[in-house]
Amino acid sequence: MPTELEARAAAPGEGTEDRMGVTLTAVSKAYGDVRALERVSLHAAPREILAVAGPSGCGKSTLLELVCGLIQADGGTVAADPGVLMPQRDGLLPWLSAQDNAGLALRVGGASKAAARRAAAEHFEAFGLGGFERSRPRELSGGMRQRVAFLRTLLAGKPVLCLDEPFGALDALTRMQMQHWLAGALAREPRTVVLVTHDVEEAVLLADRIVLLSPRPGRVIETLAVDLARPRERADAAVVALRERALRALEATA
Repeated sequence: MPTELEARAAAPGEGTEDRMGVTLTAVSKAYGDVRALERVSLHAAPREILAVAGPSGCGKSTLLELVCGLIQADGGTVAADPGVLMPQRDGLLPWLSAQDNAGLALRVGGASKAAARRAAAEHFEAFGLGGFERSRPRELSGGMRQRVAFLRTLLAGKPVLCLDEPFGALDALTRMQMQHWLAGALAREPRTVVLVTHDVEEAVLLADRIVLLSPRPGRVIETLAVDLARPRERADAAVVALRERALRALEATA
């Protein structure tokens, strides 16, 4: 019989139906004299993809750290299901295989090497990584490395995924391919997702709603519903129109 840990890893999208999602109420955070966030309120419902977009330095990464409980707010309240942070860099360990990198969160959680490898291997084909289980990170393309990192994040078993510019280090073509891939992966493995991005088009392509932040200190200037069928194409008139609306709102506060 599989352990509870192995069962959760084998079906990482299950068991999230009765979750609270993520709610920030009038949250503020400063680092010394630098105010990062100012009275930010937002909500991501369970299994909703919420994108947070804004200029560099507006507190987007700070917001994710608050959601994941890595730092504490100076004011306001944060109520969220347990979350795991996926940063911009893949953070793969160069001496481990792709399979062992993907199962690393399980190892940290107490699983044996064999159990973590089994759990990770079950997802390699669906993640477009079949045949690369034993490959080292240096043998993988940038997009493949990000897929391994995303699988590692999923296997952590947390109901909330905090994605911090997950494709920011990739070239433009690979980034476009990974956006399409991520949309499919989240459809197969639904979670509550808070996606931070400076790319408004990426937010429109992936999210259910978009929260726009002002320059530092970050304040919510507008929340946009993305009522568009999936899959979405960047050339669709509705995608273009919503992207332009978001950009106008951001430019008005620049």
